[in-house]
Amino acid sequence: MIILVINCGSSSIKYQLLDMKNDDVYDLIAKGIVEKIGLPTALIQYAPKGGEKEVTECPIPDHKEGMRLVLQALTNPKTGVLKSLEDLEAVGHRIVQGGEFFSSSAIVTDDVIEKIRFCCDFAPLHNPAHLLGIEAITAVLPTVPQVVTFDTAFHQTIPAYSYMYALPYEYYEKYRVRRYGAHGTSHQFVANKGAKMAGLDINNSKIITCHIGAGSSICAVLNGQSFETSMGFTPLEGMIMGTRVGNIDANAVLYLMKKLGATPDEMTTILNRKSGFLGMSGGKTSDCREMDDLAEAGDAKAKLVFKKLSHDMIKIIGSYIAEMNGVDLIVFTGGIGEHNSRLRRRVLQNFSYLGLKIDDEANKAWGEDAIITAPDSAVKAALVTTNEELVIARDTMHLVQEAQE
Repeated sequence: MIILVINCGSSSIKYQLLDMKNDDVYDLIAKGIVEKIGLPTALIQYAPKGGEKEVTECPIPDHKEGMRLVLQALTNPKTGVLKSLEDLEAVGHRIVQGGEFFSSSAIVTDDVIEKIRFCCDFAPLHNPAHLLGIEAITAVLPTVPQVVTFDTAFHQTIPAYSYMYALPYEYYEKYRVRRYGAHGTSHQFVANKGAKMAGLDINNSKIITCHIGAGSSICAVLNGQSFETSMGFTPLEGMIMGTRVGNIDANAVLYLMKKLGATPDEMTTILNRKSGFLGMSGGKTSDCREMDDLAEAGDAKAKLVFKKLSHDMIKIIGSYIAEMNGVDLIVFTGGIGEHNSRLRRRVLQNFSYLGLKIDDEANKAWGEDAIITAPDSAVKAALVTTNEELVIARDTMHLVQEAQE
């Protein structure tokens, strides 16, 4: 089944085209990204399997035009990988927030769209963009089935005592204020993949997955199900991130609003766009690689950022070990988790009391699956490359096949 997987941001469209034979047999036919949608000069990148990457600058006023250009690239007579759009059998979308409505993926219907729209208040930076992606495909390919996969779905198994905030209960009843988490697609994928690498039975295991990137979250996966996660009502909560503040006393936010005379929208921008790595570094960068270079050069604020990141991770992992009464495997994934061996070492060395022994040579792995603890380590740790697009493609294939039967 030829499936186009789409991940729409507020000003971008990431995409992959896959030929799914079954869950484990597939080909990545092409991939790319549309960036800077709505700005004077936008970019579209297109990389067909076995071909050269193409980068084109052109005006892209909206997501509908962005999707038109993606489909145009895929069907280009010279470099395209599809003979026509009729070869496209389904489209899968990543959706950040599905609230309490969805515990699994779903075929797009009017009802599903309305529920995603309702959840826009919970993910104002993401869900509206996802809806634009769905609408853009509908406009160009109205008869092609579409499927949505939710970052929050995996976390629907978290117990109420964990997902509830100690606010007046009516706020949950009226406004659905609770912990939802995010990165669920990634956490589920790497927990299962990591369990296989470590020789564990996923249904009888205690695994902690660390998705560390520009946005970061940690998840306790107990017997294959999400038991606890660090992101909350929105992706703001948890550890320090690229531009997000992470955990903070709510009164500190109210205090700053008074001091700055900031509106709720302005404070939202500060907490989500101007904090984290960017804020703590004095505005130097939100990029981990650039931060690493600054720290290596002796920049005190950059060093503080990394100490803060590892400290936050250690606290969260440690609390999850206590919650599950142990741990079998700690997994690192995401842009930072897969590519920063020093961070992995800084975090893992704090769990030597559990009999965890780092294999320094194995921990040098960079962006490839690897067990990074010694053979006699009582607790295993692994670098596991995530593939959210594959999960979306699998779910899309199954749902569309079931609907056609």
